Amino acid sequence: MQKTSMSRASLALLAAAIQLLSAAAATAAASSYLDSQHLDVKEALAATSAVPPKINEYHDFFNEHDLSESEGEHGGRYKLRLLHRDRLPHANSRGDSHSHRFRDRMNRDAKRVAGILHRLSGDRAVGSGGGEGYEAVDDFGSDVVSGMDQGSGEYFVRIGVGSPARSQYMVIDSGSDIVWVQCQPCNQCYRQSDPVFDPSESASFSGVPCSSTVCDRLENAGCRSGRCHYEVSYGDGSYTKGTMALETLTFGRTVVNNVAIGCGHMNRGMFIGAAGLLGLGGGSMSFVGQLGGQTGGAFSYCLVSRGSDASGSLEFGREAMPVGAVWIPLIHNPRAASFYYIGLSGLGVGGIRVPISEDTFRLDDAGNGGVVMDTGTAVTRLPAPAYTAFRDAFVAQTTNLPRAQGVSIFDTCYNLNGFVTVRVPTIAFYFSIGPMLTLPARNFLIPVDDAGTFCFAFAPSSTALSIIGNIQQEGIQVSFDGANVGFGPNIC
Repeated sequence: MQKTSMSRASLALLAAAIQLLSAAAATAAASSYLDSQHLDVKEALAATSAVPPKINEYHDFFNEHDLSESEGEHGGRYKLRLLHRDRLPHANSRGDSHSHRFRDRMNRDAKRVAGILHRLSGDRAVGSGGGEGYEAVDDFGSDVVSGMDQGSGEYFVRIGVGSPARSQYMVIDSGSDIVWVQCQPCNQCYRQSDPVFDPSESASFSGVPCSSTVCDRLENAGCRSGRCHYEVSYGDGSYTKGTMALETLTFGRTVVNNVAIGCGHMNRGMFIGAAGLLGLGGGSMSFVGQLGGQTGGAFSYCLVSRGSDASGSLEFGREAMPVGAVWIPLIHNPRAASFYYIGLSGLGVGGIRVPISEDTFRLDDAGNGGVVMDTGTAVTRLPAPAYTAFRDAFVAQTTNLPRAQGVSIFDTCYNLNGFVTVRVPTIAFYFSIGPMLTLPARNFLIPVDDAGTFCFAFAPSSTALSIIGNIQQEGIQVSFDGANVGFGPNIC
């Protein structure tokens, strides 16, 4: 009897041990899943060799599909197509190779970041304020395309300007607070894909008098012959100058009347290809700000991945806010109302939080530092000490991958030529209030040439400002409701 009893006890202990081992194995498997993921090298390299279609093919594409009413699950909302500039022909490109497009993009990115820092230094000339007399509109939107090959801006949308509506490519910019288009008579204009807008052919065009509240709310506004004049300069030397007007913009079947826009008669800079810019910033003169109470400052976008044949999307209105998104509060910076600041508290690599002080990402009382989300910046910038710790943690977990020389602003690169897939550690953003956001592998290890060189897509900044760029946002639905920013739940 005693022997039998001992046998049963042993079996019980053995069963318990097996259960513990099984639980440990399951935990390890779950941990492994959370700590690493696969990067499809072959797919990423195939996308670099994709040849953008000719511009008239994009015109045809937009004419067939652009600005149409969404049906079914979208509940009658409107969406605009959003394209990345990698997918549009580059009028002044030095070549069609991915290497050329990458270098051009990094050059533009450096100027974009310099422009943001210039504006935040307090020496900026960017219009802000609010419009008047805007009519209520339903939720609407558009698909978004990348503007990379057009000469400026990263993402392009196509909307109608004037009455009758003239379709125009517009750069979208979450860091700008004005809507403007190139206008006839054009004393100095860059090349754009569509004919330059002629206000004399629009029945809805109305010049803004100097006494208008629109003119009062513009920075650097002037008065000439009784008309309100504006001037917007960007840190890279680009600028637009002209007269302010109220005009009709058309988004598919949605017509928005009396939008305050700049009618640019002298324009210069990195906007080649686009007719102008659709500002989506937090100020009252942006398109989002002008819609005001009609949409509550709510809009949502999906930035399509580079090299993808698909288009992203841009939607406006409360009904565009997704159910199931994870929300974190926006932080207001009185010095820079245009920008969308978020509370980033830390960074993770391979499921391990990198030892970086949360103060590194804090916006101080003077409006310095902080973390901005920006559609116009490609590569995420981090203060140098944070970047170094972040990069070193990534390098420590990728010793199995062959290293390559640094390229452009990237100092951490790998030679993945001949690989089909590779396992890489996960990258995560930790927020001060809310969840952790884990990035897809393609959002932080990107091809920089056609030969299999992939680089860690982050860069150091010499200032306290952090910028979350569009490479890290790609494929993730990003929504703003005026007070918060939401991530997901949809995958673009």
